[in-house]
Amino acid sequence: MRVAMIGTGYVGLVSGACFADFGHEVVCIDKDAGKIGRLEDGIMPIYEPGLDLLVANNVKAGRLKFATDAAAAVAAADAVFIAVGTPSRRGDGHADLSYVYAVAEEIATLVDGFTVVVTKSTVPVGTGDEIEAIIKKIRPAADVAVVSNPEFLREGAAINDFKRPDRVVVGIEDERARAVMSELYRPLNLNETPILFTGRRTSELIKYAANAFLAMKITFINEMADLCEAVGADVQQVARGIGLDGRIGSKFLHAGPGYGGSCFPKDTLALVRTAADAGSPVRLIETTVQVNDARKKAMADKIVRAMGGSVEGKTIGVLGLTFKPNTDDMRDAPSLEIIPALIAQGAKVRAFDPEGHEARHLLPQIELTEGPYEACAGADGLVILTEWDQFRALDLGRVKELMNGSALIDLRNIYRPAELQGRGFRYTSVGR
Repeated sequence: MRVAMIGTGYVGLVSGACFADFGHEVVCIDKDAGKIGRLEDGIMPIYEPGLDLLVANNVKAGRLKFATDAAAAVAAADAVFIAVGTPSRRGDGHADLSYVYAVAEEIATLVDGFTVVVTKSTVPVGTGDEIEAIIKKIRPAADVAVVSNPEFLREGAAINDFKRPDRVVVGIEDERARAVMSELYRPLNLNETPILFTGRRTSELIKYAANAFLAMKITFINEMADLCEAVGADVQQVARGIGLDGRIGSKFLHAGPGYGGSCFPKDTLALVRTAADAGSPVRLIETTVQVNDARKKAMADKIVRAMGGSVEGKTIGVLGLTFKPNTDDMRDAPSLEIIPALIAQGAKVRAFDPEGHEARHLLPQIELTEGPYEACAGADGLVILTEWDQFRALDLGRVKELMNGSALIDLRNIYRPAELQGRGFRYTSVGR
């Protein structure tokens, strides 16, 4: 099938490349000419393991192309995907849908013949109705079916998630769209992937409900971690004990400094605002947002306590700046709250992250190093903020020799307390 993917951000680029790998003809479209030029040269705008090779292979095969002008690709497409950003709107927390609606206006003038318009962006309930209304207002004769098809991609594992998903959710109001969407995802039949066809508004809500539930699960285990510290229990054993219950499951039960990234913070906030506007408040999610925001700030205080109650004039080494490993995404990362709080109390910060290049702009007051051991050199304390694999097997003897002090604050629980204490570190972890 012929696909036009409007937006070459994280969702659009990964989805477009994967659809091309399924055998479809895909054109990824973006108004940023520089970005399109770099993509044509094989330079990825994001770090996602395996994406560069996937793109290169499908460009070479002629199934994947890039363009700045949407006209030809949209006119020829069986399905046009909207995959542009929906950031939190300043001031009220609602999802900013201006980019989505601008694309809908453009599509209205370009479609030719029956076309399925698919919202891949994460959007509040009712957005599909508005997209349909915009297209019909601009071009009443346009023959389109507007579909909701939310993404469930984890950064760092997005290609596998697209090709081997737990489920595919498709929200339709026009039965003609069912055949098109079924054909697009037909390769997943080999994996017997469940494809859930539902109403469009239900599909839109499924995405928010899923992210809110996972965010709530993370926040729950973080609160249990605080309780474990207060009563002398081990949060990792608590997580294992409850995670073995099939009704609960073990995923997203890892205590840490709070969730971040491009999805959970904005999606939980958008759901709270949508629910409030509908007169049906979601109190659990409201509390989740509040607790997670407070947790990031509390982690800075935890570090200060672990370093003797003051970081004035002290050097702190930080390992990990992105919100999770295997991504370069720093949106709403805990580091963006924790590090400025430490600096405000007089600390000097030296940090390393394999892909956290945005820190040069987002945290200009810190010193970025070329490797983990350089971040340890001369440090009075060392903080592990992101659990990159290369931080899991550090030469602890070398770390100890390089540091001036002995405080090691592990906010991801990747080391065993007895081992670190046996090596002479004053070790602090979360919930243990």
